[in-house]
Amino acid sequence: MLSFLSFVIKWIQPFLIPICFVIAWTTIIMMFLNLWTATKETVKTAKKMHQIPCHNCQFFTNNYRLKCTVHPYIANTEEAIGCKDYQAN
Repeated sequence: MLSFLSFVIKWIQPFLIPICFVIAWTTIIMMFLNLWTATKETVKTAKKMHQIPCHNCQFFTNNYRLKCTVHPYIANTEEAIGCKDYQAN
């Protein structure tokens, strides 16, 4: 049994370095792709959140209990992007 295991190890040894090389670079590339995707999604979300006009509206109270006197349930959400009652200060 020990001689068979020794034979298998000697047979696999020349392939270990290329296999580990490919696995290591694949891991690094996947990590950077995940970071790139996460960064793109974060920028996309930030751009969408900057379109919310509530903080410049005259009905916005800046109070955590009642944020907007006209539409309190959609204030500071994505639904408020096209608010029909928006009036600038």
